[in-house]
Parts: sequence; structure tokens; C-alpha cells
Amino acid sequence: MTIATGTMSRPGGAGVRSVRSRLGRRPLALAAAGLAALAAALVLGVAAGTVFVPPIDTVAILVHRLFGIDLGVTWTQAEQTIVLDLRLPRVLTAMTVGAGLAVAGATFQGLLRNPLADPYVLGTASGAALGAAVAVLLPIRGLVLEFGLLHGLAFAGALVAVVVVYRLSRVGGHGQMTSLLLTGYAVSSLLAAGLAMAMYFSGAGLRQIFSYLLGGFEASSWLRLAGAAPLVLGASILIGLRARALNGFLLGDEAAAHLGIDVRRERGILLALASLATAAAVAVSGLVGFVGLVAPHVVRLVVGPNARLVLPLAAILGAVLMVVADLAARLLGEIPVGVVTAVIGAPFFLALLRRTRAGYEL
Repeated sequence: MTIATGTMSRPGGAGVRSVRSRLGRRPLALAAAGLAALAAALVLGVAAGTVFVPPIDTVAILVHRLFGIDLGVTWTQAEQTIVLDLRLPRVLTAMTVGAGLAVAGATFQGLLRNPLADPYVLGTASGAALGAAVAVLLPIRGLVLEFGLLHGLAFAGALVAVVVVYRLSRVGGHGQMTSLLLTGYAVSSLLAAGLAMAMYFSGAGLRQIFSYLLGGFEASSWLRLAGAAPLVLGASILIGLRARALNGFLLGDEAAAHLGIDVRRERGILLALASLATAAAVAVSGLVGFVGLVAPHVVRLVVGPNARLVLPLAAILGAVLMVVADLAARLLGEIPVGVVTAVIGAPFFLALLRRTRAGYEL
């Protein structure tokens, strides 16, 4: 992928074109392979852990619970509890968050025509982090459907940050994406200062704030998944239905307008949907980096910039990456998922860029 002056263009290089010529014309085969990898990640993520449940037992439990089919495999009640009540909601939450962040990342990269954009580019992360920190400081406790004040204020903070960035970026009357990016950076810096002050006064709550900042799925449950999944998946599906508009934005605002796209309206809708998916994801998982930035890159290197292909394939890849990262975090002693995604993901992406001879010209 070649980037000039901060904009996104078609990937270049003979290696990338060769791969795309072989795979780009078989999107269904790629999707099938991705779904197979996702199924394998689901089974492995549910089976592995402190108490190992054999994969065949895991599959038998899932098939029996979902479809009522008896595969002739016996299992203990303890294994069933581990699979259905502890690990399955955690793995499904990781899948949902990974898919949502990947779709949001692909959307922001397409809208901004900037491959360096990620789901947190409009201050979503800073707003969520400040909301979570404020929740830790407030002497209020309680749960509503297993969502505490921390999750609620993190979600609200993320959405408020995006609204503030969008409103301020239109003060000059242009609403250009450069203004949006710069405003997002300024608001994020201001929110980061507020977060630093909240952490300074947090006292014993500092560990809880750090835990949120580094991300994790150890508190996942069926109720939390039921609260977040409709928002994340619903927003992702609606973004996919607007793939044509996203493709138009890749050509520039003028070209998109010539194609009959209401630029201002579609941009606002796509920004709102991507921000909603991101806010709902970080409310249940904390701040997890890398996946929303890199998953769209990897897919785009293979199939090109067409949003109709990038969005669903990026969602599948993001889900797989998040499940694998969470599994690694569990096996390493419940370390933060954000640490795993950075340590494992960044070198992998750098190697991928080097092999495809892609570069950045800033």
C-alpha cells in the first residue's frame, strides 16, 4: 500500500498485485476461509484455559446446546458450566468487539482517506477513558443488567467526545476532514489531561483505571454481551449497507457528489455509526488497540479498497485476532489484552508491510 500526503491510494507492488489477482476474484472463498478460521478460534478459545476442555467435548456441548443434537460424547457438569457460562460469553464478546473495531477502523480510514486512522481517531478512546476514570472517583456503586457506572460513563464519554469533535470541526463552516482530524487531536489531548488529573486523585482506584485502559474480557457475561452486541453488530451491518457511499468517499468529495452521494449526510451517518460501534465496544472491553487499525490494512492488501469486500472480511479478521489475543492473555495469566495485541500484532504488521514493499510517505 502506498500512501502519499496522508491519503490512501491503491496498494502497489508486484507482490500485492499478484496476490490480489489470485484471491481478489474469489471473495466467497476468502470469506469461507475466514469463517472457518473464526469457528476454529471459537472452539479453541472456549476449550483452552486453566481447566482444559477437550475440543471434541467443547463442540459436543455447543452443538447439543444450540441444536439439540447428541454427538454421542459425554461430558461433566463442570465442563458444561465452564464452556457455556464462563468461556463462551467471553469469546463471543471478544468476537463482537474485534469485528466492531475492525469495521469502525475501515470506515474511518475510508472517510478520512488516511490509512493511519483508527476507531479512536475522533477522541472516542480519550472520552471513554475519562468517563471510566470519573466513574471510579464517584462514590456511587450499583449494577443494571451487570453494567456498572464505569461502563455507562465510558460509553457516554466516548459518544460525547465524538459529538464535541464533530460540532467543533464545523465551526469554520467547512466540515473538511482535515479540520475533523485536527479537532479530534485537540479534544483528545484535552481529555487526556482530564484523565491524568482523575488518575492523580484516584488513590486506590488507580489500578481499576489502568485495567480499563489496557483492556480485557475477564468480566464478560451473557447480559453484558446482550447489551453491547446489538449496538456493535447493528452499527456494523448498517455501515456495510452503505459500502457504496464509502467507496465514493475514497475518490474524494467531488467525485462522490458526482456519483449522486449526499456527501454531508452520508459522512455524518457513517461517522455516527462507526463511533457508536466503537463506543459500545470499548464500554465492555476497555481500550484495545491495533485490531481496528491493522485488520482493514491486511484485508485491503489482499482484496483492494472496495468497501463491499473490505468491511465484511475485516470484521471476520478482527474477530479472529481478538479471540486469539484474548486466549493468549488468558494463558499468560490474565494479562491485559491490549498488551497482547500490541506485542504480537505490531511486529506482525511491520513484517507484512516489509514483505509487500509497502511504505509511508508523510
